Formats: sequence, structure tokens, C-alpha cells
Amino acid sequence: MNVTAHESSLERLLDGLRRGDVAAAEQLFIAFEPYLRLLVRRQLSTELQAKFDSVDVVQSVWADLIDGFRDAHWQFPDVPHLRAFLLKATQNRFIDNVRKHRHAAEREQPLADTPGSDQPVAESPSPPDEAHAADVWDKLLTLCPPQHRELLDLKRQGFSLAEIAAHTGLHESSVRRILYELARKFAVSGAAES
Repeated sequence: MNVTAHESSLERLLDGLRRGDVAAAEQLFIAFEPYLRLLVRRQLSTELQAKFDSVDVVQSVWADLIDGFRDAHWQFPDVPHLRAFLLKATQNRFIDNVRKHRHAAEREQPLADTPGSDQPVAESPSPPDEAHAADVWDKLLTLCPPQHRELLDLKRQGFSLAEIAAHTGLHESSVRRILYELARKFAVSGAAES
């Protein structure tokens, strides 16, 4: 697809977003998401990767955009203005996350280096938290294709991507892609319900 056709396609999607079309919002997210994540990944230090990642930043910017269109009646005259807004909003959200987590990331040490008596004890979740977690889990299962439910369950149990890949026989990047796609579906379905 040439640049002009691509821009024209994005303009049609922007028109759909203005009308509240959830499918258009999803397609715009898919179109812009890789570039916005790259913007964040290029700046994200190793220490801060444990605190947040590019997906967190981009999804929160996108949620704000959807809310802005719906509640504040934001308007962008064309795709270049939307792109400029998304780049600036992503950069600002990244800076907010860095400020929020920098101090903790600098002071943290691996749990393995902490003496056993100093290790934290986990609190039991409250009944409302358990109910919310059960609702989220049910929604994830509904959105997840049956062939990927084992993978989702392993992630819920706390297995790393490498461990899930070894257990399922999938490549680690495939596991990441499947989980990301499920997270995207979950985010879009949440925006549609709002």
C-alpha cells in the first residue's frame, strides 16, 4: 500500500472514530501502536522495564484518547494532527511513568539478595479484589481462543514467557504475541463497554 492510500485509509478510520465506531478505533490503534511502542522502547532503561513497559504506556494513552473523544469531544482535523497528538501524549505519559518509578527502581535489589527474615509477607486479597479478579479472568477466558487457554493459565500461575514456551512448544515470541493480542482485545472490549 502506498503512502497516499495508507493516509487515506487512516483518514477514513479517523472519521469512524469521530462517529464513535469502536471498530475504527481498534484499527487506528493497530495502525499506530507499533510506532508508539517503539518510541517508548527506545527510551526505556533496563531498571524501569520491571516497572512498566511500552504496552502499558501506549494502552493508557489510547484509553485517554477514547475517553477524550467520547467525554471531551476531542477533534483532530486530520491524521497528521492525530499522529502528532499521540506522539506527544505517549512521550508525556512515558515521562510521567519514569518520574513515578525512577526512585523505586534505583533503590530496589533482587529478592534473592534479601535475607529470608526481611522478605515481605503477601497479604490475602480482599473479597472485592477476589471478585474483580474472577470477573477479569472470566472475561479473559471468553476472549481467549480455546487453543490458547493453557498458555493463559500458565501465565496466571506466574510462569515466565520462556517457561511457557518450553511447556507449550511455542516460540517465546509467539507466546508474547498471543498474550499481547489477548491484552489488546481485553483493552478494546473494556473501552467498548465504557
